[in-house]
Amino acid sequence: MKKIQTNAAPAAIGPYSQGMILGNLVYSSGQIPLSPETGDVVGNDIAAQTEQVISNLKAVLEAGGASLTTVIKTTCFITDMAHFADFNAVYAKYFTENPARSCVAVKQLPKNVLVEIEAVAEIN
Repeated sequence: MKKIQTNAAPAAIGPYSQGMILGNLVYSSGQIPLSPETGDVVGNDIAAQTEQVISNLKAVLEAGGASLTTVIKTTCFITDMAHFADFNAVYAKYFTENPARSCVAVKQLPKNVLVEIEAVAEIN
């Protein structure tokens, strides 16, 4: 196993890594909409936050040798299913290969953000 560490994504805010490589797979930690530079939450609505989450996720995957197009599975957490359509609109722009996915509503996410996404991807 090898840890992924990149300054292009936010540093972990707890006792975990940004991601791990095992064999030819990258397992990302859940990404939330934090600025890699400041650690501040980016965006006030689900669309803007999802854009930042995917940007962070992309950086972690690329640091591990994978990409958004090699994602096998995502797990998505949103705080309100009323945001599902807006979340999906942004998600669909980036996950054009339609990987397997779970999407669940949760009561609360770190820093009171609206969305978190984690992924498993094949190394290119």
